[in-house]
Amino acid sequence: MVTTDAANTKMVRSEIGRRYVDSSLLDIRVSHGTVHLGGVIGPLRLHRELDMAKEMAHISTILRSKPGIREVVWEVTIRG
Repeated sequence: MVTTDAANTKMVRSEIGRRYVDSSLLDIRVSHGTVHLGGVIGPLRLHRELDMAKEMAHISTILRSKPGIREVVWEVTIRG
């Protein structure tokens, strides 16, 4: 299960990296199919108009569609 969690963590980082969000201060952990996202998140500098609540919901939908991911838990501070 540990290898699966590590692979899922890498996949989550990759998926979030495709979005217009600054995840440099985001802590990403996957444990037994549950994604835990903590820290600080915000829009990239050139995308300040981005609705972060909608973007987080979209990211959650994308992640839950991936095999091995059951739940996404956001414990973040939104900046910008």
